[in-house]
Amino acid sequence: MTAAVAAVDLGATSGRVMLGYVGHDELRLVPVARFPNNPVRILDGLHWNILELYRNVVVGLGSAVREEPDIRSIAVDSWAVDYALMRGGRMLGNPYHYRDERTAAGVAATHALTGPAELYAANGLQFLSFNTLYQLAAERVAGSLDQADSMLLIPDLVNFWLTGASRAEQTNASTTGLLNVHSGQWDEELVTRLGLPRGILPEVIAPGSTVGSLLPAVAAEIGASPSLAVSAVGSHDTASAVVAVPATGDDFAYISSGTWSLVGVELEHPVVSEASREAGFTNEGGVDGRIRYLTNVSGLWLLSESVRTWERSGEQIDLPSLISAAAAVRGPVAVFDAGDPRFIAPGDMPARIAEWCAENGIAAPQSRAEFARSILESLAEAYAGAIERASALSGKRIEVIHVVGGGSQNTLLCQLTADRTGRPVLAGPMEATAIGNVLVQARAQGLIAGDASLEGLRALVAKTFSPVRYEPSAH
Repeated sequence: MTAAVAAVDLGATSGRVMLGYVGHDELRLVPVARFPNNPVRILDGLHWNILELYRNVVVGLGSAVREEPDIRSIAVDSWAVDYALMRGGRMLGNPYHYRDERTAAGVAATHALTGPAELYAANGLQFLSFNTLYQLAAERVAGSLDQADSMLLIPDLVNFWLTGASRAEQTNASTTGLLNVHSGQWDEELVTRLGLPRGILPEVIAPGSTVGSLLPAVAAEIGASPSLAVSAVGSHDTASAVVAVPATGDDFAYISSGTWSLVGVELEHPVVSEASREAGFTNEGGVDGRIRYLTNVSGLWLLSESVRTWERSGEQIDLPSLISAAAAVRGPVAVFDAGDPRFIAPGDMPARIAEWCAENGIAAPQSRAEFARSILESLAEAYAGAIERASALSGKRIEVIHVVGGGSQNTLLCQLTADRTGRPVLAGPMEATAIGNVLVQARAQGLIAGDASLEGLRALVAKTFSPVRYEPSAH
């Protein structure tokens, strides 16, 4: 017997609502709504337009209920680290975007209280200037925390508006830098040492838990029963994506490829050695208590931001044609450091790439096709380095690489990744995040027939979504 759940998947550039149908040897997705997620720059910085995003979520859920009135549950996942400050159930302001420049002050304020090595021993997180604890430190310096009685990460905020329940889902909470890497709970000592108010941190719950039932007003708006459950899943989108890796063994690395590329392996226990910290690896929470041992690599943001720059001159860029032209480029192109901090903020990406090349004595790309090829070669090189380091630091053998998410559709990037890593690449599914969201909901609702372990869920993905295989080219 097949039943349906609704997955809300919010990415840094767009959002979607999907119906997921799960039954015996059946797993399929039906998209019911897609909408843009466009940040807004105002006088005090770059913000998410969270109210517009939530409006689209509710409209999308209404469409899902009309198409499938008997959905069993709803769950939300999103990008990590960003949050809203709340007081008395009211949002104090639109959440800041993690690319906002204010985080530099938070880094300085945090490191004045505790050093990077101490932080890593406690939270196991790769240093990223926009991690939540640095954003909260910037809020503390500005006095913004004085009025807040709660902090809700983006999916927890949406869940709060749907149910009225204030919770913190564990996989996303692990990206804040305030969760203890060993216990999976808020690190009371660290929170106190950083001068942050402990009272703003909600109860931590695990994926598969029930957040609550729909508020009557929300239920009426989307046409659902107020008893409809909102579930916690791996609400960090990468945690859900890793659930949907169609692996048939444990000797794999994954690349969750989208705006960012999250490159790593799955472990049972964290790695918090000094070598791991210096290599920039992070230990984030996964579904079923697994550790996502990974590093953040700049992703297709480099290409999409370049396209936006070119289109500002008035020309429309056809992305498939651009990728085809990039694949046809002959001869070497510049391979640059995709992790250079200059590439984080929005702006003229081709000019920044050319600037990096000039500083490093490398000939910069000249045509748009060469820029695109340079970006994809640089990403593949960054992936190869990250995978080798992940294996060396964790001791995990890697025989195959799974690429999931939007980047799995980029055939040139997948082939370049196979070439530069010397390992086969299995690409897909593209909608891995939504699939992982659906599977954890379905398991919580008792819809999984047979093996409901994480490996069993992946076996179902492998049966129903055939990845595309790329072999390393012989040189």
